[in-house]
Amino acid sequence: MKQISFIPDQNEEMSEGSLSVESLLLADQSNSPAEEKTRADSSDTDLEIEDTERSFATMKGAELYLEACKLVGVVPVSYFGRNMEEPYMNLNHHGLGPQGAKAIAIALVSNTTITHLELEDNWILAEGVMCLVQMLRENCYIQELNISNNHIGTEGAEAICRMFLDNISSLRAVQLSGNNFREETAQYFAEALVGNYRVKELDLGHNEFSEKGGEHLGQMLANNEALEFLNLSWNHLRMKGAVALGAGLRVNGTLKILDLSWNGFGNEGALALGEALKLNNILVQLDISSNHINNEGAGKLAKGLEVNGNLKILKLSHNPLTVEGAVALVTSIRKNPKSKMEEINISNVLVNGSFLKLLDVVCQVHPELDVIYGGVRGFISKKPEQRPDPMKLIQNYLDERKLRLWDFFRNMDKNGSMKIPVAEFRKAMMQQSRIPLDRAQIGELVHKLDRHRTGMVDYRSLVDTQKQMVRDQRWQLRKEESRQKKEKHKSERVLQTFKSAVEMVTSCSSLVMCPGQKPLALPKSDPAHFSTTSLSSWCQPAITGESTSSQNSAEPAFSEQKGPSNHQLSQSEPHSASRGMSTSDLEVKFYSQPNLSISEAQTHSQYTIATSDLETYSKAQSSDNATSYRVMPRETRSSAHESHYLARNRHAASSPQKHGHSAKSSK
Repeated sequence: MKQISFIPDQNEEMSEGSLSVESLLLADQSNSPAEEKTRADSSDTDLEIEDTERSFATMKGAELYLEACKLVGVVPVSYFGRNMEEPYMNLNHHGLGPQGAKAIAIALVSNTTITHLELEDNWILAEGVMCLVQMLRENCYIQELNISNNHIGTEGAEAICRMFLDNISSLRAVQLSGNNFREETAQYFAEALVGNYRVKELDLGHNEFSEKGGEHLGQMLANNEALEFLNLSWNHLRMKGAVALGAGLRVNGTLKILDLSWNGFGNEGALALGEALKLNNILVQLDISSNHINNEGAGKLAKGLEVNGNLKILKLSHNPLTVEGAVALVTSIRKNPKSKMEEINISNVLVNGSFLKLLDVVCQVHPELDVIYGGVRGFISKKPEQRPDPMKLIQNYLDERKLRLWDFFRNMDKNGSMKIPVAEFRKAMMQQSRIPLDRAQIGELVHKLDRHRTGMVDYRSLVDTQKQMVRDQRWQLRKEESRQKKEKHKSERVLQTFKSAVEMVTSCSSLVMCPGQKPLALPKSDPAHFSTTSLSSWCQPAITGESTSSQNSAEPAFSEQKGPSNHQLSQSEPHSASRGMSTSDLEVKFYSQPNLSISEAQTHSQYTIATSDLETYSKAQSSDNATSYRVMPRETRSSAHESHYLARNRHAASSPQKHGHSAKSSK
């Protein structure tokens, strides 16, 4: 078993030698003076230690981890014990602390399967980092380590830098963001990384290196020959730090991705980076988002883009740029025929129509270019143009030529890896002319195929997008059918409601009466004799005692009526006057006759007022001076009704002067 010491001897350097894992027992048991005195008084203690040493020599894996947890006095993490044979170990946010990290380190000394270890946000502090560093000096299988947000501080950074300087571990990617590193810590990293040739990716974001730290790291860039990825975001580098990094970037020959976002270096930093881009032909991606770069800084940066022939991704979001700065950046790509630019991110900038026309022209020469902008100024209130689904257009093209989706993808996949870089896919779709797709549709298709922004389009994602398109089409058809069905049901409900309303009105429309009067009881009759048309829509008279209109105004209307009904109404007036009502107090109300269909004409003819079928009955009431009239078909008359009607007419004709009226006046 390999030997390692987690507590270095004060008389030796850590790199000169190491103790066995079992010696950790003696070190932990000697921390307390009381325990040391107890061991001196007890002769059995040495025997117990020897037994423990023999047991550690035979333990491996989860069993070793459980014993280490007992040794340091922490609760074991069951997930770690169950997955020690997997290459990826994620222990983020487990609250391990320094002692938990020590137990993990003891268990990983002899582990040969874990290659990626995640320990972010565990408060392991400098003490825990020292244990991990000693483990990494012996373990040559772990290649990726994440110990971000663990409050390592300067002491922990110094231990890590000694490991970098010795080139002992097999680490190629280290994440150290959010660990309270300050400007003096930057000097340790600069000195360690100058001669390190193992670490390829280093994340130092969200620390506090400031301008002085930026100057140290700039010198490191000028001499390092291994780093390919460096993240220095959120480090308060400011103008001096950016200038130093730009100077180091000029001569660097390995760095491909540099993240300098959220450092606030302004236009001066943009100028330094623009000058560096004129000489550097290695850098592929540069992120300078949120650095107070305005149109002037964008113009200075564009000078470097006019010459650079290797940069592919430039991120400038969250800078105070306008459309003028965006035009300067795109114009620089247009002027550089050797440019390999694939993405320019200015997501907070509102562009205009002129910019879109310029972008279309540039994309004809550089079809792989994708500019991410915030929106189109002046077109916010305008309804966006509806474009057909690009995947549907591709499917139509395949159906017309009876091709498979694999045939379409294989023409672009030259090496047969089932994956295509996004830039190559965009370029192939822009250059082909068989499928009518514009730049916006191709961008929409790329977004569907590369949802996680991996930079690759694989055949599996293309198949999934096709299936999703088919599901969307079926859902749209079902939605349209459901809408039509609901509209049909709604129309049927409206029609049924209308019919019900007509039937309800018809059942109550055979009676017209004045306020305050009780209707006379009608004899029972067959409902088939009554019209289905509402009586209120016919021309019907209603006489009340509440109006002051004269009878003369009512006579012309009655004269339009033909048949006996006109005579009957004129003879009924003296009878009304005999009850104390003058003819001037009578009011006649008319209702217009509706337009009836041919099928209703026969029914309506049975109730036409112009015939002799109209019967008017009046009954005096002592409570008021009102007269009610009832409309009845001739078939419902009884002999009593006929005799009462004739007797009333004879009485009115024989004694007109008795009631203070003459026959002429009654007419």
